[in-house]
Amino acid sequence: MSFSKRIPIFVLRLLALAATVSATLIMVTSRDSAQVFNVKFEAKYTNSPTFTYFVLMNAIASGYTLILLFFPTKCSFGHLILIFDLVVALLLDSSISACIAIGQVGKKGNSHAGWLPICGQVPRFCDHVTGAIIAGFVAALVYFLILVYSLHNLINLFSLKN
Repeated sequence: MSFSKRIPIFVLRLLALAATVSATLIMVTSRDSAQVFNVKFEAKYTNSPTFTYFVLMNAIASGYTLILLFFPTKCSFGHLILIFDLVVALLLDSSISACIAIGQVGKKGNSHAGWLPICGQVPRFCDHVTGAIIAGFVAALVYFLILVYSLHNLINLFSLKN
């Protein structure tokens, strides 16, 4: 891959790393407490398996991206990297989707199931979760751009061989 084609993918990977690390750190630091009927409860990301999954997937994406930043670009693993990029993008998308669903229940509640909204009692926690979801969404968009750019380069490579 020529130098001019390596710069955009490197910049996109740096953006993806920044977004996934930000999403992980924001979610990990999300915690708030409230007192309802003289009972104190604490809201934190470890209370929900969905938020834990989100942190885990963003941490995996961060580690993978960090490894690829130092990976030699002149290697024969381009197709494998493309497949791993796709897997990471799908994992990020699934974790964001799950978090949005749980966040919606936390914000609005569910009257059919009898679940009350909690964001009125723990607004700082909800704000952190919202910020983490936004950062995760940015990471997923950047990974989508990485996939499009890599596929474009792969298609151009095959068209040049013919």
